[in-house]
Amino acid sequence: MEWNESYNIGIDVIDHQHRQILDYINALEQILINGQRDKIREILDDLIDYTQSHFSFEENLLQQVFYQYLPSHKGIHELFVKRLNEYRHRFERGEAIENDLYRLLSKWLINHIQHDDQDYVNSVRENMLHYLQSQEKKKGKSWFSRFFK
Repeated sequence: MEWNESYNIGIDVIDHQHRQILDYINALEQILINGQRDKIREILDDLIDYTQSHFSFEENLLQQVFYQYLPSHKGIHELFVKRLNEYRHRFERGEAIENDLYRLLSKWLINHIQHDDQDYVNSVRENMLHYLQSQEKKKGKSWFSRFFK
């Protein structure tokens, strides 16, 4: 999979994290192509760890801007992590999960970015811009400005 500029939500740090998740998906694809089933566990563990870290960062950001749909967004994240853990357990039982996992990840990431994440962008932008304006009046540019285009 290649990153498409339409996947950007306009918050640089989040976009960078999404690209990293795409890199894990591409690593899984290479494993499928090369038949290196023994490396699936490593990629899956790394993907779960990184995804949980990304979700935590994202949820913290949404909490700071009082995003009204944070509970449902958080629920989407929890369900996805649960699914990834189910794949890990299936893999540990010896099931062939590679193709299903790849399809899930590739569809889920793009859908999540373009729908679930895109829904919070305006809320984050508005709240951060209000904050920036108040900070700029006090002491100049804030660190938040580097995250927005």
